[in-house]
Amino acid sequence: MKNWIGFLAFMLLVSCQQDKIAYVDNVKLMDGYKRKQEVEASYQMKSEAFTRKRDSISQAFQLEAQELQSTTQQMSEDKAQEAFGILQQKGQMMGQQLQQEEQQIQRMGQIKMDSVIAEVRETIEKYGAANGYRFIFTGGEGGSVLYGDKASDITEQILKQLNDEHSQE
Repeated sequence: MKNWIGFLAFMLLVSCQQDKIAYVDNVKLMDGYKRKQEVEASYQMKSEAFTRKRDSISQAFQLEAQELQSTTQQMSEDKAQEAFGILQQKGQMMGQQLQQEEQQIQRMGQIKMDSVIAEVRETIEKYGAANGYRFIFTGGEGGSVLYGDKASDITEQILKQLNDEHSQE
C-alpha cells in the first residue's frame, strides 16, 4: 500500500511538471551575430581582392596575347605556333593557380563559418541547460517551428549572450 501511494505521488509529480520549451529564429540570430558579420565581411574583402587580382592578371595576359599576335605576323608559321603554344600553357598554369587560390579562400571562409555555427550551437546548449529548457527548437527559414508563442522565442537572449561573449574576446 505504501508503495502504491509513493508511486502515485511520484506519477503526480512527474505529470505536473511541464517541459520548458523555446525556439530560436536562426535567421535573425545569425544575421545579428557580430562574429558572423565579421567573418562575412572578412570573406567579402578577400573575395574582392582576389577578383581585382584575377582581373589584373587577365588584362595583362590579354595584352601579352595581343602583342604576341602582332609579332607573330612576322614569324614563320612553326615559330608562331610554338609561341602561341607557350602562351597557352602559361594561361593554363595561371588559370589553375587562380582556381586553387579561389578554392582556398572559399575553404577558409567555410571553415570560419562552420566555427561560428558550432559556437552558436554550443551557446544555445549552454543557455538551455543553464535556464532549465528541455527543448530549444529552430525557427525562421528552414526551421522546425511553424508557430511559436512569442514568449517562447529566446532569440534575443541568445543573441545578446553571443554578442556579449564576442565583445569580451
